[in-house]
Amino acid sequence: MSKKVRSVRVPKELETLNLSGVIHECENYLRDLESATLLKQQGNREAAEALIKTRQSDLGKRVGLLVWEARVQFGKSKGD
Repeated sequence: MSKKVRSVRVPKELETLNLSGVIHECENYLRDLESATLLKQQGNREAAEALIKTRQSDLGKRVGLLVWEARVQFGKSKGD
């Protein structure tokens, strides 16, 4: 069951956040979850767990980078 969001308060620092990039990273993560599920079904549990563990840390780094880039852009625009 999906929930509709009526309003979102975004800090000024994140107004330039690349939302398409965040969604793209989430799509990649979902694809890797599906791959891990297939690996687990085929009996390769260790490979599935390794894939998920690696992808989770990678997702965090990539989304963190997007947030950091938005913050840097905010700092540049504020300085002008």
